[in-house]
Amino acid sequence: MKYLSTRGRAPELGFEDALMSGLAPDGGLYLPTRWPVLAPDDLVALSGLSYAKAAGRIIAPFIGDEIDADALDTMLRDAYRDFRHPATAPLIQIDDNLWLLELFHGPTLAFKDFALKLLARLFDHVLERRGERVTVIGATSGDTGSAAIHACMDRPNIDIFILHPEGRVSEVQRRQMTTVMAPNVHNIAIRGTFDDCQALVKAMFNDEAFRRDMNLSAVNSINWARVMAQIVYYVTAAVSLGAPSRGVTFAVPTGNFGDVFAGYAASRMGLPIHRLIVATNRNDILARALATGRYRVAGVSPTMSPSMDIQVASNFERLLFDLYDGDGAAVTESMTALSDGGGFDIAPDRLERARDLFDATRIDEDATLAEIARVHTETGLSIDPHTAVGVAAARALPQDPAVPVIALATAHAAKFPDAVERATGLRPAAPPPLAGLLEAEERCQTLDSDIAAVQTYIRFKGQPNA
Repeated sequence: MKYLSTRGRAPELGFEDALMSGLAPDGGLYLPTRWPVLAPDDLVALSGLSYAKAAGRIIAPFIGDEIDADALDTMLRDAYRDFRHPATAPLIQIDDNLWLLELFHGPTLAFKDFALKLLARLFDHVLERRGERVTVIGATSGDTGSAAIHACMDRPNIDIFILHPEGRVSEVQRRQMTTVMAPNVHNIAIRGTFDDCQALVKAMFNDEAFRRDMNLSAVNSINWARVMAQIVYYVTAAVSLGAPSRGVTFAVPTGNFGDVFAGYAASRMGLPIHRLIVATNRNDILARALATGRYRVAGVSPTMSPSMDIQVASNFERLLFDLYDGDGAAVTESMTALSDGGGFDIAPDRLERARDLFDATRIDEDATLAEIARVHTETGLSIDPHTAVGVAAARALPQDPAVPVIALATAHAAKFPDAVERATGLRPAAPPPLAGLLEAEERCQTLDSDIAAVQTYIRFKGQPNA
């Protein structure tokens, strides 16, 4: 399998090089040159397999012969061994035709564990074989950072730097990052928004000398391996509800478009997905873009679902590349218009192609609280605000009663106890991974949204550079 850049001006790479590069040198994102096919018989054969075994079959075509099958199987078993539910990603029915896909049973209680636990092991495998060390950098609006840190802490060949927007993640999310004292872990609070953090990460990758000197790699979903790993739970969930004999609809709380793009990739591979619902909070650039064809950046508004407080959704570039039939020049033109003028227009015929699969809607704060309360009253379950946005969106849009709807439960309710208590009157109990978190010592550096200051901090690993 080879990988090409969405902007069309970078050499094609094999899987390992795309993994280690993260962002393409032309500023684009890597995608496979072709979509592997999951035939109906392939889907049937996944039924009854463990999550790790199913994952091996689903992602092996993306890796090809670059990693031995036995080595990949070992990495997958290790990655999912410490998830707290025997099904790894269980489905829970909450209404007549509505299901929750619980993706929060990993060590940091969020869906990001599915990709990042594997990503760290892939890094280890490649770095050990190459005799290299890597500097991993990432931007987080909440959950990516803690999952990446947990996966990479104490790894002998990795230094990890995570940027988060100061004061714009929940206390639990922040402390899951800043209380990790491993010497290879570095947290940076940026005075700004997540979009500022993401722009800094992209700027560092686009600085060729810095990228080379620090041997940079990425853990954000700009790294294709992140998206690849998330395809798996779309496939296993659909198979559990009858695929390939019937299709399913997924409702996905959406910020950076990476998770829902994994669903799109599964559809391109042959999974019978009826609709993909893009569920946004009041930071609704994706809902507006899919409704009007006009992708226009507005200010980021803080909400109770902070992981979705995003305006520049990086992975939308991957969808554009597919909608424009691999025309890197067209994607580059759109991305230049976004950076220079704050937006671009999607050609009407390409927009209609997107609407063939995607629906989108915005859920406000009151509706989010109402959904948390409704699910708790009707089922006894506590859901977090991001999950509530997805469930509310699934209920808000017309659905085919013959098609089951799966809402992605992306984080444990205990990560957002204030919002859950506000909606239900009850504070969710903290599971074991959060024990003692609020009393633990924190370590974090606060910096302005200034590329030179951030690069200096990373270059000298937080030490004085004198």
